[in-house]
Amino acid sequence: MFSGSMVALVTPFRNDKVDWDCLDRLVDMHLEAGTDVLVPCGTTGESPTLSYEEHERVIESVIRRVNGKIPVMAGTGSNSTAEAILLTKHARDVGAAGSLQVAPYYNKPTAEGLYLHFGKIAETCGNFPLVLYNIPGRCGIEITVATITRLHKDFPSILGVKHATGSIDGASELLAACPDIEVYSGDDSMTYPLMALGGKGVISVIANILPREVKALTDAALAGNLCEARKQHFALFGLAKAMLSLETNPMPIKTAMALKGMVPEEFRLPMCKMASANREKLQSVMTQYGML
Repeated sequence: MFSGSMVALVTPFRNDKVDWDCLDRLVDMHLEAGTDVLVPCGTTGESPTLSYEEHERVIESVIRRVNGKIPVMAGTGSNSTAEAILLTKHARDVGAAGSLQVAPYYNKPTAEGLYLHFGKIAETCGNFPLVLYNIPGRCGIEITVATITRLHKDFPSILGVKHATGSIDGASELLAACPDIEVYSGDDSMTYPLMALGGKGVISVIANILPREVKALTDAALAGNLCEARKQHFALFGLAKAMLSLETNPMPIKTAMALKGMVPEEFRLPMCKMASANREKLQSVMTQYGML
């Protein structure tokens, strides 16, 4: 259903409001660059800080601008099952191709609670495709291989997982236990090794700024050209690590985009501008990669 270079789209702000013109320009850039799937309103899009109205309008705006050219996987997860259902139904009804469902954060549900949460969303939203987002470092809870396998078996609309646990062993266990589920990297630095195991692509942060390069990596891997994919991996690895490690996502990627004049350098609290020393490190990495 989904594969290749899928961008976790940032949400541009200006004067604490969504910059709709800038959002249109970002969508146009990705269409031109060949990005395979757009993923608005994920955590890279600062979704926890968007109002309900903004969240829905961002998804609607991206779908309208794409105009059927590529799929839109809308971020509609929540730590409230009822809220996730409302957002997911809206995305389905306005034309999204599927939904990204983050694990409930802070609540720390049991494995049974996770099963019931995602199962209720799948059951309520019919055959609408769902992708689980497994990121324990941000959510405080990991969706186990056993829970994912159970969900995929009982609810066929749960067709994929954004794997951001930082564990290649975990990805191997998942693909061995559930070989027909689609697995996407949630960490740019791990896209190549995960795709070498059989992953279908990446939901990428750095594709916000280097869409063609991420597309080249995933295209090569999907074609079975692992030598070329490995070459692209090493070309992007240092930048990917900087984007993940300097400060909390999406602060580094949005700062990098602002340095290139792509978006305003503006965040929604509690996200904020990078510390000066880290901003300088980011500039240095970007200069090293010929981006400034």
